[in-house]
Amino acid sequence: MAAEKLTRGRLTQILVLMTVLVSAFIWRTVTYNSPEQEVKVEDNAKTCMLDTQNCQYKSSNKTVELSLLTKELSAQTPIKLQVSNIDVKPVGVVSGVSMNMGTVPVVFTKQGDNTWIGEFTVPACTHNEMTWGVDIKINDQPIKAQFVVKK
Repeated sequence: MAAEKLTRGRLTQILVLMTVLVSAFIWRTVTYNSPEQEVKVEDNAKTCMLDTQNCQYKSSNKTVELSLLTKELSAQTPIKLQVSNIDVKPVGVVSGVSMNMGTVPVVFTKQGDNTWIGEFTVPACTHNEMTWGVDIKINDQPIKAQFVVKK
């Protein structure tokens, strides 16, 4: 194929393809927003640090309390989260805040009348400390909290 003659049709095909590729490159370069420039839309849920204190939220005239039952937070070990004073099963996921590490589902089991225990394991990170956020929904009301896991 390298020995084929460069015909007028082949040259036109190459030039059209190059024009399309250069145009796409220029368009993507001009319209690119770096992650620092993107505006994150946060819902109106307040965020608290679970590793330093218990968190309390108002949910349908009740005070919902979140607390970490696991005191030594480390990667690749089970972490237990307690949600108190709710009747319905919460839905939750954990995701990295300081680095994108994907999402980890929180598996909740009922403990007593109005208490739910959620269990999850976060993956290891290359940093010595990693901030994780837990997003919980109770009756479509978002609850956000954060905690720091050490290596």
